[in-house]
Amino acid sequence: MGARGDLKELRRHRVPAWWRDAKLGIFVHWTPASVPGWAPVDSHIGDLLGAGRRDALAANPYTEWYENSLRFPDSPVSRHHRATYGTKPVTEFAAEWTAALDGWDPDGWAAEFAATGARYVVLVTKHHDGWCPWPTAVPNPHRANWHCRRDVVGEMAEAVRGAGMRFGVYYSGGLDWTFDDRPIGNLGDLLAAVPRGAYPAYAAAQVRELVARYRPSVLWNDIAWPDTGAALWPLMAEYYRDVPDGVLNDRWMPWSPLIGATRSAVVRRLADAANARVSRADRGLVPPRPPHFDVRTPEYVVFPDVRSEPWECVRGIDQSFGYNRNSGPEHFLPREELLDMFTDVVAKGGNLLLNVGPRGEDATIPDEQLVRLRWLSDWRASGGATVVGARPWVRAQTVGPDGTDWRFWAVDRTVYACPQGSVDGTVTVPTVAATPTTEVRLAGTGTEPSLEWARAADGAVAVTLPGRLDRPVLALRSVQAS
Repeated sequence: MGARGDLKELRRHRVPAWWRDAKLGIFVHWTPASVPGWAPVDSHIGDLLGAGRRDALAANPYTEWYENSLRFPDSPVSRHHRATYGTKPVTEFAAEWTAALDGWDPDGWAAEFAATGARYVVLVTKHHDGWCPWPTAVPNPHRANWHCRRDVVGEMAEAVRGAGMRFGVYYSGGLDWTFDDRPIGNLGDLLAAVPRGAYPAYAAAQVRELVARYRPSVLWNDIAWPDTGAALWPLMAEYYRDVPDGVLNDRWMPWSPLIGATRSAVVRRLADAANARVSRADRGLVPPRPPHFDVRTPEYVVFPDVRSEPWECVRGIDQSFGYNRNSGPEHFLPREELLDMFTDVVAKGGNLLLNVGPRGEDATIPDEQLVRLRWLSDWRASGGATVVGARPWVRAQTVGPDGTDWRFWAVDRTVYACPQGSVDGTVTVPTVAATPTTEVRLAGTGTEPSLEWARAADGAVAVTLPGRLDRPVLALRSVQAS
């Protein structure tokens, strides 16, 4: 693909098989805001965006928004900050974050991620605070030396690739508070805060630097892109030229409506447009559809059915992406919900991009998060590895005659069926019809022994299990849809 780029040319790009096959990726939000690591836990982001209040995001549950929350004097974060740190400037947390790198173990992180079965890792390289965890050669004109001298991005890339996974980068193109630090209280404020002036060139230069240095397999932008499509399409084309099997997400909306408009007009027009184009469900959100993308990225939302377009569910292990020391046990994903969500996403043709938020003060992954990664690792060993390379079957989900909720996926000519919960005795796999050559095995046991089965009255496959099993994955060959 040439470097000039236009929409017609960009749309020839196809999502690579490696991404469709992956099914699980790990997101890593680890910024200076991870040092204070605190946000309120009594609201969800989707509820706040839909609340209609001018200061709704003052109660943002995302800790990586700590600096913005401080701009509201009576916000929960401001009250916590005054009580804990007094008048300490938020910029001082960067030095503490950097000092903690002495104890950082990127290979250990990568080993934990790989054990889950994840095939790719996406690291935040610049969030809305503008901090860069690599020695960028692109100077920030508003906050000098606002970057790490140690190449954290490069070290993470080396560790991830050394563990057999693909490496991707997140970049906040839509917001940078070193260029525009207005308080963001609602969706209109957020959209109006996309910086102008020198920022589009700065962001483009940093993205080009990231691509040249790290060749990321995923280039994951957030919020929007601060320039016109005429400037964005060549940037995308250059990325595909340098990384032909690379992947772009769906948060690259060119922000040309900002040009030549007054702030009040921008707020009004963009808030109206966003409210019409951003859907919210399950306390999450689905970003607007830009002119070009490879994969959709619903946030804290799982689509209700199979999608023909590639997509990934993006969410944290609790209610935040960055580390939140305020999260209690009730705010973290229970095991059942995590595994059920993952199999639901796979059955509907998606990937799960599950976020990890390391602590800033010691560069470690909290135990509450490690436990959940290990739940995925354990399930992978007991059948979960079958999701790699999976594609949707003729049905994603069905409730059986006994009330068991099943999810289905297929790899080549094998259909995999997984119940949402524990099962025992003889179970009837709904919507799967037996044939004279049907064979059923229990996946994940190494030898995968054949299981006894019989044809149910309705032609379905009734399988006898070797005991009570939690979310077993049944591999069915020579079956058809009923």
